[in-house]
Amino acid sequence: MKASTQLFATFDEQAISTQLEAWQQQYPDVGILAFFPENEKEHIPALQKLCIDKSISLVGAVFPCLLSSEGFHQNGLLLTRFIQMPPYTLFGNLSNTGGKSTTQMDKFTSAIQKQLTGRENATLFLCFDAMVPNIASILAHMYLRLADRVYYTGVNAGSESFTPMPCLFDNEKILEDAVLAIILDKQTKQTLRHGYRAPEKMLVATSTEGNRIDTIEWRPAFEIYQQHVKKLYKLDINKDNFYQYAVHFPFGIIRADEKVLVRIPVALQDDGSLLCVGEVPANSVLTLLEAPSPESSHTAEAIAGDLACEKDEDILTFYCAGRRMHFGDKEAINELTVIKSLTNPNNVVGALSLGEIGSSGKGGYPLFHNAAIVCYCL
Repeated sequence: MKASTQLFATFDEQAISTQLEAWQQQYPDVGILAFFPENEKEHIPALQKLCIDKSISLVGAVFPCLLSSEGFHQNGLLLTRFIQMPPYTLFGNLSNTGGKSTTQMDKFTSAIQKQLTGRENATLFLCFDAMVPNIASILAHMYLRLADRVYYTGVNAGSESFTPMPCLFDNEKILEDAVLAIILDKQTKQTLRHGYRAPEKMLVATSTEGNRIDTIEWRPAFEIYQQHVKKLYKLDINKDNFYQYAVHFPFGIIRADEKVLVRIPVALQDDGSLLCVGEVPANSVLTLLEAPSPESSHTAEAIAGDLACEKDEDILTFYCAGRRMHFGDKEAINELTVIKSLTNPNNVVGALSLGEIGSSGKGGYPLFHNAAIVCYCL
């Protein structure tokens, strides 16, 4: 992907305008992918106006915060520059794609299919509003239509409080309950890693709906969750400390290919059910995962080995908010620092994400993850 990045410490309209003009002078068909931290979302209209006035194509998203190898940033703006704006689709009203209602999803995938005409081995970057309740089902529907024509990758945007808000935009619109799809060229180097390991003890989610686990092995989900946290990690988790500790003890969905999908519990319901980030299919084989050691650099080293970026490239990075909550800022920043030191890019910049998307292999089935790090060479 022919691109470059610029991280601004604050939303300085004059400095941003100057940078846009410099890029446009060098590349007349320049396109911009912009990321705002939640604290700065009120500046989206100002950036839209700047780009409209300069006839620059713009798409973007709002995340809990931005990041670099120096830390996490609650303010500012991150711009990624494309030499030419790639094909994209910004599509809303996604919650109507659940159940038997597939009209919206068919319209979305049809738009992508048209944009793929004449393109081989493209990468499809997807940025969802994290509040969309059926992302895994949408990915499954997309695969039925697009199959292995693309490499699927992406992240979730929105608020870390999981409060609904418009978080995806282009030059004219700011949408919630939406997805932004960008078709990148086949040279895009990328990886997704989480490093969580599965203990031997397995469970079965006997009743689920979307991202809610009602029962595990025919008993209230929280009751079983409590018992296994106590048994495996010697911790008494209850309604009072659930929000403090649950992020440290995520579920893993064990797939037939032995890959592990992380599902972080984020809410305990009065009936004992658990809400997770991402859907949990009924009868899923579950386990409580063992997180990587805070001192371990294994995940960062694996990412660096996957990427093999050139020295003059930037690395666009998304770091899961749940992973940061588990490790803490110090160790999370250390992972980003190790990635930078082993790859030696110009910059490691990106955003804190609320769910991550990756394929099981080139052209493989798209999977929805939690607690992962996603990186792209630009």
